Amino acid sequence: MPRNRDEPPAIRVYTVCDESRYLIVRNVPALGCGDELSKLFGSYGEIEECKPMDGEDSEPYTDVYWIKFVQVSNARFAKRKLDEFVFLGNQLQVSYAPQYESLSDTKEKLEGRKKEVLSRLNSGRSKGSEPSKQMDHTESAKAHHRQDPIFSRVTSDKEYFSSPSMNNTVQFVREKLDKIKSSSEHIEGGPAFKKPRVDNRRRI
Repeated sequence: MPRNRDEPPAIRVYTVCDESRYLIVRNVPALGCGDELSKLFGSYGEIEECKPMDGEDSEPYTDVYWIKFVQVSNARFAKRKLDEFVFLGNQLQVSYAPQYESLSDTKEKLEGRKKEVLSRLNSGRSKGSEPSKQMDHTESAKAHHRQDPIFSRVTSDKEYFSSPSMNNTVQFVREKLDKIKSSSEHIEGGPAFKKPRVDNRRRI
């Protein structure tokens, strides 16, 4: 969200390579509040380590902390919730630190994302199969209606509408359809075949 209401919101997209279970937290008040910071981030998941980074450049009277989560998903959730969070009067700056990952960390991260994507795809397919089941029920209902004598075709002289003009229109359409049907039956019947003539002429 923008700091000022007039500014448009800034959106940043992170790929699986950018995300990490390692976080760097800047602008932490230099008050020896590492335990409080660890407790705050630990509310979003289990933490393996939380320690200050003395070698990092920081603003005056602030510290930089290095936090290692057990799960990448917990680190992702903590970063989304605590980035720009006001902690003891200072606005925290939380960023991913994938440069501290080992080969096994990166492999585990990619495998976890693969499982997440597959689970989402499978859930989408299961939801997509529900309409087909509903269509099957609809088709079976239609077949039942066709077999039920209650839904049999009514006579052509029945009036469906309260308006006489609509009933006249229906009657007119029925007459046209009857003419078309009779003409098509005549065409399909074809012309009557003539009887074969007997040739009694003597052959030479």
